[in-house]
Amino acid sequence: METRIKGLHTLAPLSFRRFAGVIADVWSVRGEAGGGGFYVAPDPRIVIFLGEAPPPVALRAGKDTVEHRGIQALYVPEGVPLWSRIEAPHEKTHLDFHLESGGLRQRMAAADLRPDLSRPRLIGHSDSLTNLARMAADEVRAPRRGDMLIDALLSATLAEIFATHPQSPAPASGALSARRFAAVETHLRDNLNRHVPVAEMAEVAGLSESRFSYAFKQLRNETPQRWQARIRLEAARKLIRDPARSLADIAYATGFADQAHLSRAFRAAHGIPPSVWRRRGLQDS
Repeated sequence: METRIKGLHTLAPLSFRRFAGVIADVWSVRGEAGGGGFYVAPDPRIVIFLGEAPPPVALRAGKDTVEHRGIQALYVPEGVPLWSRIEAPHEKTHLDFHLESGGLRQRMAAADLRPDLSRPRLIGHSDSLTNLARMAADEVRAPRRGDMLIDALLSATLAEIFATHPQSPAPASGALSARRFAAVETHLRDNLNRHVPVAEMAEVAGLSESRFSYAFKQLRNETPQRWQARIRLEAARKLIRDPARSLADIAYATGFADQAHLSRAFRAAHGIPPSVWRRRGLQDS
């Protein structure tokens, strides 16, 4: 498995277990904001986070150009790259199942399931998957009941992922596809010096305002307004590096009403005003 990570620190030794052509392992790590990783595995795998809520991590798999948040579980086919970006410090534990491709197809056929195993699946909050994964993790850490139980837990997990969460062959007409999202993001960045109403974003995406707002929240786990504010603040932070530009000019260029407005937003996000950030010579994380 090819792995490149930063800002991740192991909290406990890796626990793993082999059974029926499968390797199950349990990782506990602490993540730092701005950290993340890149992963490519030679075998398909399933990852399930064991916390009560999904971790504050943005994930992107395969050819998908959009980052997904609020992910509790994911299926990643063999050879498909996965990128992760940590958005806030946290500790997390996750269970991974590494499966042989042939064995996975046999399990799907035995269950009379015929999903597209070449496409990744990212799944939001799921009590069922979390409970199954916690039971399986206990068996990985301290085997007590032989292979039958953990094998059954894997079968139940596969059923939850592939039977309960079918993969649509194409985005529905009202969905916010990667192409539509990219068009909205380009439009927003081209108009950073002004507030872009949600209705205008929806028009660029080719959706009604209500449908766009709903689809955006489902995709990004935040509102379009909050996303726009974050994009503008990120742009302002980069411009603050240039000592030749006044804060008032930066505020205007990034759509804030005035320097005071920028300062309030910057302090709320970073705990210090932009003038102090500039003096300290801080860089983007």
